[in-house]
Amino acid sequence: MEDYKARIRELREILEYNSKLYYDMDAPTMSDYEYDHLLRELEDLEAAHPEEVTPDSPTQHVGGTASNSFAPVQHEVPLESLQDVFNADEVGEFHNRVREQLVNVEYSVEPKVDGLSVAIEYRDGRFVRGATRGDGRTGEDVTENIRTIQNLPMVLPDKLPHLIVRGEVYMAKTTFAALNAEREITGEPLFANPRNAAAGSLRQQDPKIAAQRKLDVVIFNLQLADGKTFEKHTDTLDYMKSQGFPTIPYLRTGDLDMVNAEIVRLNEDRAELPYDMDGAVIKLNDLSDREVLGSTSKVPRWAIAYKYPPEQKPSKLVDIVVQVGRTGVLTPKAVVEPVRLAGTTVTNATLHNQDFITEKDIRIGDTVIVQKAGEIIPEIVRVDLSKRPDGVKPYHLPDRCPVCGAKVERDEDGVAMRCTGAECPAQLLRYLEHFTSREAMDIDGVGPAVLRQMVEAGLVQTAADLYKLTVQDIAQLDRMGMKSAQNAVHAIEQSKRNDVSRLICGLGIRQIGAKAARTLAQHFGSFDALERATIEELTAIDDIGEITARFLRDWLDSPQSQDLMRRFRAAGVNMECLDKPTDDTFQGMTFVLTGALTRFTRDEATEMIQSRGGKASGSVSKKTTYVVAGEAAGSKLAKAQELGIPVLTEDEFLAMLGGGAGSDKLETDGQMSML
Repeated sequence: MEDYKARIRELREILEYNSKLYYDMDAPTMSDYEYDHLLRELEDLEAAHPEEVTPDSPTQHVGGTASNSFAPVQHEVPLESLQDVFNADEVGEFHNRVREQLVNVEYSVEPKVDGLSVAIEYRDGRFVRGATRGDGRTGEDVTENIRTIQNLPMVLPDKLPHLIVRGEVYMAKTTFAALNAEREITGEPLFANPRNAAAGSLRQQDPKIAAQRKLDVVIFNLQLADGKTFEKHTDTLDYMKSQGFPTIPYLRTGDLDMVNAEIVRLNEDRAELPYDMDGAVIKLNDLSDREVLGSTSKVPRWAIAYKYPPEQKPSKLVDIVVQVGRTGVLTPKAVVEPVRLAGTTVTNATLHNQDFITEKDIRIGDTVIVQKAGEIIPEIVRVDLSKRPDGVKPYHLPDRCPVCGAKVERDEDGVAMRCTGAECPAQLLRYLEHFTSREAMDIDGVGPAVLRQMVEAGLVQTAADLYKLTVQDIAQLDRMGMKSAQNAVHAIEQSKRNDVSRLICGLGIRQIGAKAARTLAQHFGSFDALERATIEELTAIDDIGEITARFLRDWLDSPQSQDLMRRFRAAGVNMECLDKPTDDTFQGMTFVLTGALTRFTRDEATEMIQSRGGKASGSVSKKTTYVVAGEAAGSKLAKAQELGIPVLTEDEFLAMLGGGAGSDKLETDGQMSML
């Protein structure tokens, strides 16, 4: 077989695989720039050998598919992709092709925001649906998550019968930095860039998580406007802005030199924008001219996307430092000689884990090529082996914790290396923050700033030490007067009476969050019984898998953990389950709540379900027993109907509750809850 056929097949496999990682899994391993160049190579090969073009080639369709996790949405107006160009000559070629059919041309030049493309729909001026692009014709219904975007208007001044706009959902750079800083503290994997974070957030099954991520959107196209006509694309942008939409900035010009100058300017100023961008979009402004040029099966002929290469510079790797997170994960970080990238001075870069270091053969003393992933996180792309000094040695993470000296072990199910010391000082502050958090022991008035002072003053070495603190101990801390100290001690004392599930959650055992902690507490009834549980007894419980059971058993068997629990018992912390089901009406049943609930809040309904032995889930599956649907129920309702799962109204749900304990609470007027 000819070499070009083998290369075409290879390129298609590479591109399809990486397209799935990027669009469907939000976990790309290849840079956009590298992907675009491989796609260009495939396009050139297919142009030279048209007999090899097939309908399923990546050159013939838009990347991405609609996930089965969300209801499908057929786009009334297709969401097309764009042809990429990489230099001024290719911009000129595009301009010449346009001029072959049009005499006078005018363009709109806009920044290309690197986020997740969505179609947002309104009926009579009210938001009704939001969907991802998917493959351009079929997307995913993410209405409830779109509804959480703060800068998107829910009601418009004009009450057009039907309006569809297209935008890019993104995570602001400042929001992204704060989110990753928080994930680093809690030992969670960092997002590679804002685009991944935005895409992953928008595809969350629980809209509350999407809301916590503080997503934004910028609108760049009018897809459909029933009752309105426009001549220019920029007129549509101005109109959408008048309706309260955050719209993309643009330069309107017919001069090719000005187009190229704007491309350069946007690249120079990209660091100042609130969102990440990876290029500039050049579109014909006249809407009737667009009709003349039309589209191919994949892209419009009236627009292109100029893609900027990521800025890369060499620097010397001075050192590798290791940080320890709350869950004990050791995270290596490269210290490099200062280098200017994307408008900021870079002095360190992420190294992810030992596998990353080994794969790229990164050694202290090397000259490394640094770039900003997604223009945010500095990363090492490769080593310049031609400049490697003699005598440098391969780097390996330490086998002992650099802070406490405890043994370091590699996860059986991943690449993370963890400190096994339950009382590691590096983990103490982050652990205490988790222990006192709302989902755990919920100790009000003892926040991160106060905890930091307690640790620095030597007042607290373990979470159990909180229960030894006096008013005088706390009052001596900065900005903590006598009244604040009394309130803090009172809150600590009150936490002793919490259900044991909160204590189990607060212990910070891997994969044991609030839900699993409650399940364990209700099943065993006390911490004493839980301590005696075998792996087999643990895995027999719904939602407790073998890995989670082993993490729990290992924690319980640790001498440090056993000492900590003795301290809690001595302090009088409750070890019994107080939150036992009042009856078994819903035993074995799983409920999903969706839509705008007016008779009760989500928390109230969840409490009543669990108090009757049932489970409340955030997603619909074949295991779901009932879906309780309020007003404007979206994808979860559609999924239930698709699977044939019974759907209850709020009144029907209340009838199931009957006169059991707590039903009187639910029948009172509750605040509206959007799920």
